[in-house]
Amino acid sequence: MNTTPPRFAPPAAPTLSDHPVLRVPPAAPAAAAAYFAASLAFHADVSDVAAALSLDAGPGVIVLDSRSTASWDQGHIPGAVHLPTALIPEQAARLLDPAVPVVTYCWGPGCDGATRAALALARLGYQVKEMRGGFEYWVREGFAFETPRGTERRPTDPLTAPVADEECGC
Repeated sequence: MNTTPPRFAPPAAPTLSDHPVLRVPPAAPAAAAAYFAASLAFHADVSDVAAALSLDAGPGVIVLDSRSTASWDQGHIPGAVHLPTALIPEQAARLLDPAVPVVTYCWGPGCDGATRAALALARLGYQVKEMRGGFEYWVREGFAFETPRGTERRPTDPLTAPVADEECGC
């Protein structure tokens, strides 16, 4: 019988309070399903918005750029309506059909402008979603955008979208 202790003992399993992911346990499956279903009701993916804009029957949504005029001129999604957030209360009824859902966007994921615009529209009675990623991810995923110089497109960033395939599979 070998009484020599092993040289390397396996590490002790971390307790849940020490686990960086599980120190707050996951929600129950029913609660998680409700949360994720609600999230999809409030958000739209950049590639889904692009796919909607290319539908032969029309997009079925209004895409709204909530940024300033200077930002709009820097580049915007083709076909988007320009309505800065501060002007929504006085101009939404003139520019938007209340029967058509609105998808708001601003600069990118680090900007709450689209969220503020969506809130202002919801308070006015519009059906609204926020486009995740904003204009930044629209450009990074390789979709065309308009500027005063015309239509432009940048190469797809391989960290944001598949380069060799139109579908990411998610």
